[in-house]
Amino acid sequence: MPAPLSALELKFPESLGIATSGLGLAACQPTLLQTFGGEVCPPDSQMGSGSATVAVRFGPKAVLEHVTLGMYAAPSPDGYIHLAILATGKEPIFARIVMSAVLLPGRLQITVPPVPSLPEAADVSIVAFEATLGGALTYYERVRGRTVAYRPKGIALPESCPHGGWRLSAQLGFTDGASSRAQTVVGCPARRH
Repeated sequence: MPAPLSALELKFPESLGIATSGLGLAACQPTLLQTFGGEVCPPDSQMGSGSATVAVRFGPKAVLEHVTLGMYAAPSPDGYIHLAILATGKEPIFARIVMSAVLLPGRLQITVPPVPSLPEAADVSIVAFEATLGGALTYYERVRGRTVAYRPKGIALPESCPHGGWRLSAQLGFTDGASSRAQTVVGCPARRH
């Protein structure tokens, strides 16, 4: 079983319009999120969702568990966009943890706290992770005394695509001090005539 993940840094082109996406107009307190779940957060604080697969050690065997992820805007002490990522597992172990993240120019840094499993057992290990910022979200605002629904713009792509596409990378850090790196390139969209 792999060592538990402790940090994840995603790098992307600084020209992606994440800060101007219209996402996360309200903030959710991470302590409330940890205790009560996403239902206590303002609807306009949800920024995305996802899923993960974690490995839980039961004796000599590891059991895989599906975990849902909710991404919420958190209070910002420094002007950057902060996120609270709620991970909820239900079976074989019910657990709810909140990972903290900060969106900096060209990168998203996520801190993963230790996730205990059973007494005397190793911490839970994340083996797969998938998340989306934006998506099918509906926000609400008051306009002339009425509540009006709207969809946030989402992440704007740059007007031009660099030669060869957009380069993305991920740096993973583990509790045993090991690290791993992955890279990919997202191709440019076909030109419209």
